[in-house]
Amino acid sequence: MNTATNNNSKNVLNSDVELKGTLKFSGELTFDGKLEGEISSEGTLNLGDEAVVKGNINVNTVVVRGKINGNVTAKDRVDMKSKTEMFGDVRAPKLVIEEGVTFVGKSEVNPNKSSAAAMPQPRPGEPFKAAEPAVSTKK
Repeated sequence: MNTATNNNSKNVLNSDVELKGTLKFSGELTFDGKLEGEISSEGTLNLGDEAVVKGNINVNTVVVRGKINGNVTAKDRVDMKSKTEMFGDVRAPKLVIEEGVTFVGKSEVNPNKSSAAAMPQPRPGEPFKAAEPAVSTKK
């Protein structure tokens, strides 16, 4: 009896599929339907042009072409293709956003997992000051 999971599996859910709940998979999934819930995987998610996801996505890699209303967390990469509509926050080591994407939310791109403490922080109540230019404009 073989109990090993096939991580190279390629799954497809077309535009006529509507789901509610948590969607879990391994390997690769191309999703072009509607989902109200959560997507969770160690694999790769490809959201097609017709995909509509209302909920959070937590995967290794995601390529987005549809609409997402929720937060996306990827262990490796988020790739937003043109015409994507993303309403939510993105957290990933690598983020690619093509021209024509609608993205409303915050992004945290941290390839080296560096600490926010290393960045100089303004004191509370003190306005942010940009760095002074290195070249003097005085004559």
